[in-house]
Amino acid sequence: MKKNVRYWLVIALLWTVSTARAQYVYDYKRTGDIYFEAKDYYSAAQYYNRALGTFKIKPEQILPYTVELRGKESGKLKDYETVIYKLAESYRHYYDYGNAEKYYEQAVGFNNTTLFPLARFWYGVCLRANGKYTNALEQFTKFKQEYNKTDDISARATLEIASCEFAVSEASRMPGYTISKLSGDVNAGGANYAPAVLAKNTLLYTSSRPDSSDLEKEKKSKKVNPYINNLFVATGEGSNFSNSRAVTIPEATGIDQGVATVSPDGNTIYLTRWTTKNGIKAAAIYSSKRKGNEWEEPKVLGANVNVDGYSSMQPFVTSDGKYLLFASNRPGGMGKNDLWYCALENGTAGAAKNFGTNINTRDEEQAPFYDGERKALIFSTDGRVGLGGLDFFVSDGDFSSWGSPKNLGLPLNSPKDDVYFTAADRDHPMAGGYISSDRESVCCLEVFTIKKISKTINGLVLDCDGDLPLTGAKVTLLDTIVQRVIGQVTLDETGRYRFEVEPLKHYKIMAEKENYFSKAIYVNTDDLTKVDSLVNQTICLKRYEIGKPIILKDIYYDFDKATLRPQSLIVLDTVVSIMQDNPNIIIEMSAHTDSKGKDEYNMKLSQRRAQSCVDYLISKGISSDRMIAKGYGETRPIAPNTLPNGKDNPEGRQLNRRTEFKVLRVTQLNQ
Repeated sequence: MKKNVRYWLVIALLWTVSTARAQYVYDYKRTGDIYFEAKDYYSAAQYYNRALGTFKIKPEQILPYTVELRGKESGKLKDYETVIYKLAESYRHYYDYGNAEKYYEQAVGFNNTTLFPLARFWYGVCLRANGKYTNALEQFTKFKQEYNKTDDISARATLEIASCEFAVSEASRMPGYTISKLSGDVNAGGANYAPAVLAKNTLLYTSSRPDSSDLEKEKKSKKVNPYINNLFVATGEGSNFSNSRAVTIPEATGIDQGVATVSPDGNTIYLTRWTTKNGIKAAAIYSSKRKGNEWEEPKVLGANVNVDGYSSMQPFVTSDGKYLLFASNRPGGMGKNDLWYCALENGTAGAAKNFGTNINTRDEEQAPFYDGERKALIFSTDGRVGLGGLDFFVSDGDFSSWGSPKNLGLPLNSPKDDVYFTAADRDHPMAGGYISSDRESVCCLEVFTIKKISKTINGLVLDCDGDLPLTGAKVTLLDTIVQRVIGQVTLDETGRYRFEVEPLKHYKIMAEKENYFSKAIYVNTDDLTKVDSLVNQTICLKRYEIGKPIILKDIYYDFDKATLRPQSLIVLDTVVSIMQDNPNIIIEMSAHTDSKGKDEYNMKLSQRRAQSCVDYLISKGISSDRMIAKGYGETRPIAPNTLPNGKDNPEGRQLNRRTEFKVLRVTQLNQ
């Protein structure tokens, strides 16, 4: 009897333990679901991982379903697959793409588009985020074939396919910059981002780390959360900044603030503050005035910048202080966050204007930076073909119109998010600076330094008479798109010039010297994607003297006519180029005959021939005000028409039947 009692006691105990364990197992998944619904994805992942260890699923049970069984899975198997998928989702939501990829791969292997219709899409996203573009392209292509809906995901898949193809092509392109993570203590803990040069050797940035005062508050009151975003400064140069400390801007307790820009005079700081109302987090832009060595309490900017119920953030003030740029999801935009700008008048922002469809897309545009020297907008977006996530793009423009944005490519962009460009030197923004990226982090943005790799074009300028280097000549580099001077040099005794340029651009190089005809050549730098320097064709400049004729060889007319033969037009095109490159010269086009024929007839024939030349130049766009046609007939021979013995001299007559031009005067272009 006692034996039976002990037996049933053991059975009861085992049942109790088993039931408790089963209940505990259920709690892992249930707790994971609770955290998942609360969007605490990190905690959800921990519990889903624990839940996986409790399933007793055999490998043959998780093979792809046959068509007739899809959507009719048993409870245990369905729970197992759901945990796998939600674990993948959890990792993705807190940007752990490495682990997310592994579990999405399993979810795709279930071949269950009924339960997990987006599994393959997110698997492709993770592959792309991990730099596996070829594999990602395969998954996105398969997803497009399987997915029948026309929605945002379908449109995004099309963009992802184009981006993967772009990324594969980018792999063979030579980088334009070097990039390295900032050393020192800027990246020491938390998220660190939105760098800005506050002053020489001083970097302003935003960080979610607690400073010493926050930690002290936390010790005194457990209600204080020290891990909020705030502004910090660090000192250093190049790629090393240390001595980080919080900026002494009055800080409202528990409010995140950061992502700031400083006015050109250094007396006003514009910053972003985040507040939570009814569970919704929103951002607004504030300004604070400098008072001695401290900043006053920030004041929220008016309705021109901040619209109630919407977010405005990431302010930037142009180097001339004329415009405030920012990102906002306010009404009137193209999609999510758009880029906007306001004119600034004595620190007051005017009405906000959208950058328009040339810049903004239906997706995210963030973190504007304007290069006043180059007249170019640099910003981040995930709505265009790129390497993945937010990519840096550049658009030439001047607030009246904007060119088509161009992806800045590797290594400024990566498979992850790249955002918040700032220049190390505002006078030369594209020479180098700082960016934020999570390319080397599982969770958070970090600050990187970038430095432009020197790309050059060079060449030689000679005197056409003697082919000697033309010392003292001035060579100017111009951007043909924005019609702006990029650089200028005066040549030394070598006659050589060298300019730093950018790949995939079109330039004009103008060589000029007093009493020489200026000459321009046009260069595109497409090949600089493969090499570091290009050698241009040698330029030779022709010397001239006021009033001294220059003979144009090989100008031919039909016999006894003023009609130019086709081969003559080739020679006259050189005069067209001279007139285009030297808009300040006034010339005389002249024609001459030999002594055969009557003097009056030869005079009229030569006048008609000179006028034919001028008419051709006019047809090529040269103003008639800059040219005079003059026929001299046989009055100005340069060789004898007859030999000393009185016989005909064909060679001499040939020389006398000529066309010339000469510079009459040089005008001032500003007159």
